[in-house]
Amino acid sequence: MAIQRLFIANRGEIAVRIVRAAQALGIHAIQAHSEADTDMLAVKLADEAVCIGPAPSKDSYLKIDAILKAAKDTGADAIHPGYGFLSESPAFARAVEAAGLIFVGPSADTIERMGDKVAARQAAEAAGVPVVPGSDGRVEDVASAVAVAERIGFPVMIKAAAGGGGRGIRVAKTVEELKTLAPQAKSEAEAAFGDGGLYVERAILSPRHIEVQILGDGENAVHCYERECSLQRRRQKVWEEAGAACLDDETREALCASAVALAKAVNYRGAGTLEYLYDEAANQFFFIEMNTRIQVEHPVTEMLTGVDLVAEMIQVCGGAKLSMTQDQITRTGHAIEVRLCAEDPFMNFMPWPGQVKTLKEPTGEGVRFDHFLSEGYQIPPFYDSLLGKVIVHAETRDAAIDKLVTALTEMEIEGTKTTAPLHLALAADPAVRAGDFHTQWLEPWLEAGNLTAKGDAA
Repeated sequence: MAIQRLFIANRGEIAVRIVRAAQALGIHAIQAHSEADTDMLAVKLADEAVCIGPAPSKDSYLKIDAILKAAKDTGADAIHPGYGFLSESPAFARAVEAAGLIFVGPSADTIERMGDKVAARQAAEAAGVPVVPGSDGRVEDVASAVAVAERIGFPVMIKAAAGGGGRGIRVAKTVEELKTLAPQAKSEAEAAFGDGGLYVERAILSPRHIEVQILGDGENAVHCYERECSLQRRRQKVWEEAGAACLDDETREALCASAVALAKAVNYRGAGTLEYLYDEAANQFFFIEMNTRIQVEHPVTEMLTGVDLVAEMIQVCGGAKLSMTQDQITRTGHAIEVRLCAEDPFMNFMPWPGQVKTLKEPTGEGVRFDHFLSEGYQIPPFYDSLLGKVIVHAETRDAAIDKLVTALTEMEIEGTKTTAPLHLALAADPAVRAGDFHTQWLEPWLEAGNLTAKGDAA
């Protein structure tokens, strides 16, 4: 049954994106909001809006009972979780389905399986997808972790079996370091995710972070090519590109084919992303995890391929088959996205939830600005600092970087600090221009004072 009334259980720029996608499909969009988000752009754009609780996320966007009641009261037949919050909660997906509603995403069983890094790794191996050498399953004590490390070789990475966002991760170069760090990782994982399970894998030094966008309808699956997300601060992506300029065609084809194989193996439904580490020197890629939701960086893939990922996931979760075959998905040019956050990059990225006094959006062919701002809007201090994303597309990577500089220079957001200076400094850096970076590149670059120097010069 096609979805007719969609309840959006999220906020910010992704809520705006889903509202617009739903309305373009002729679907009635119902926007959830907390008491702090009454004036949010998605609330103004939606066909209907309903308050689900007080400002704190735990009392609103993370409160399953309140969301389900609001969805039922407004006559919704489906719920889109966006990203973050409850988007990768199997308990939420099960509760939505138990209430007789459609969950716009994969099944709860798939979320559970792929959300556990050990189970996801086992699924990848079964599908013939290369994985980083590591433990066969969870390691429950330090002695087991040491035994695995000695088998696969140092350095090793200790990771939380559940969760993500870079939490519960430690790198050990020796047995002594491992004995110290494993208990720390276990404690952090227990505190963050309520699950202290760990696994150990070989640390790939200075890798690229490459991910593949897939779409599935529960039976068939296709890929929409890859993205590179190697520019990261505290394991959080700040700049993303599609495609990955570091890959040759043969490697790209093998990487994307492996992602489709895994998506088919788990009967994936909706939009999802498979993340890989790429060892450029050895030209080897290794699966690390799957994100069973739409990603923040999905617009670069949309700009590269012309595929509307959000619309497609709404349709397949409503019972439709994929609207395209693999040979109909083509890539053109190069796209770049930068995350614009309400933070002061010159004050160690301190959050800056001010009021938007003036707003001038960047415009032009191949320029997109996904956001939830309006003049007079007071940015609430209760949530993630992401304001929006500036996305550009051009024929070549160099031209895309030039277009990004123009867009960021043209854009004006008065009343708050933003991370625009970081992106302008990165765009001016010779290593970034040459594509010569990896996942451990950005933090030393910041510590060396490159941002301050370039910011002052500007």
